[in-house]
Amino acid sequence: MSSRRKFIRNAAFVGGGSLLAPAVNNRAFAYFKNRIAPSDQLNVAAIGINGMGWSDLNALVKIPGVNLVGLCDVDKNVLDKRMGELGKMNIDSRQVKTYRDHRDLLDRKDLDAVIIGTPDHWHALIMMHACAAGKDVYVEKPVGNSIGECREMVKAQQKYNRVVQAGQWQRSQQHFADAIDFVHSGKLGNIRTVKVWCYLDWKQPLDVKPDAPVPPGVDYAQWLGPAPTRLFNPNRFHFTFRWFWDYAGGLMTDWGVHLLDYALLGMKVAIPKSIATVGGKFAKPNSADETPDTLMAMYEFEGFNIVWDHAVGIGNGNYGRDHGIAFIGNNGTLVLNRQGWEVIEEKKNADKVAVPFQKSVDVGLDKHMINFVDVIKSRKMQDLHCPIQAGADIASFAQMGNIAYRTGQKLYWDADKMAFTDAAIQEKYFMKEYHNGYKLPSV
Repeated sequence: MSSRRKFIRNAAFVGGGSLLAPAVNNRAFAYFKNRIAPSDQLNVAAIGINGMGWSDLNALVKIPGVNLVGLCDVDKNVLDKRMGELGKMNIDSRQVKTYRDHRDLLDRKDLDAVIIGTPDHWHALIMMHACAAGKDVYVEKPVGNSIGECREMVKAQQKYNRVVQAGQWQRSQQHFADAIDFVHSGKLGNIRTVKVWCYLDWKQPLDVKPDAPVPPGVDYAQWLGPAPTRLFNPNRFHFTFRWFWDYAGGLMTDWGVHLLDYALLGMKVAIPKSIATVGGKFAKPNSADETPDTLMAMYEFEGFNIVWDHAVGIGNGNYGRDHGIAFIGNNGTLVLNRQGWEVIEEKKNADKVAVPFQKSVDVGLDKHMINFVDVIKSRKMQDLHCPIQAGADIASFAQMGNIAYRTGQKLYWDADKMAFTDAAIQEKYFMKEYHNGYKLPSV
């Protein structure tokens, strides 16, 4: 076995697994489901179904033998909407029960696995509750909202021996694996810098809005959960919660965990020596957003750097792409994103190398869900494409950048103690503070 394959196996990143053709429609899947033995059926549910949780569920229920039995959301309007859409998925809504509180759903003895698609500040609690209840879990990224949460989530998976897949579906796409193979081949020569960027012109800074009454049908106290109690504000609710520190970490943890993940995989590293950032709310200083609309973070490693660069409201990113990862080597630069990859030659180097654009050819989310189901059935945890440890590593890496920004300091990480060298920063930022009587379960 090549060193590349050994590394990928150790990192739980495998490009294989059975692939169901995306062209096969839900009706065809329903036909096959009816012919799956009862012992091979999986009963699943989704918790948080307004955004990616619903996309995840649509990919999961296409797989033969997977049965939807429950939907959970704190917003009755969302629940009613999704229940009304089940017919389009050839799912009998009479077989699906709705829930407001995830703990009631997890009490079901006939439930095998859940998707967690809630806002980030709920991920750790629900994942740990689900593992304790004996359920396998697909948890959206970032898996945790603090480094400490990530660490406890890994402990819970290990204690309860549950299948936990992080929602970083790019790890199931073939062209990403092919690009990393090329990086590991050494053909790029010495790589001194890895640039990772995300420029989103479709996302604009938020206008300030006044607090407002809680919308009818919304259990706002349940939505807040462990976050600080605040009056309801529409900016802090569906989707745009991402731009507030109470619930998430802005673009760094939204897109960063996807893209920085590949910088780490390509360079075979996980923990930086130091982290420093510059940035702020430059596009619209008086916007409602708390997270920065412009940010550059430099992660120092031995012999090279990883640089993160994001901008809200601008679409002109590096190499003419609005997002990507660039491995800049002496012989060429490999540029990778969701559309594909290429290698741009270093023209004045005698050992220059070039590769024409290699287009993406598969559907990563579908393959990621198939991998999840395959491992639920096999119980071979090493076959997961993105196990909780991998999800925790990259979520923690992104959190380091945010912490450097929020403190305005260059941070140093003690790899032996697995902590920041600054005790005050470690105390304040390592673990998210929980409110309203919530606390992480003891593991």
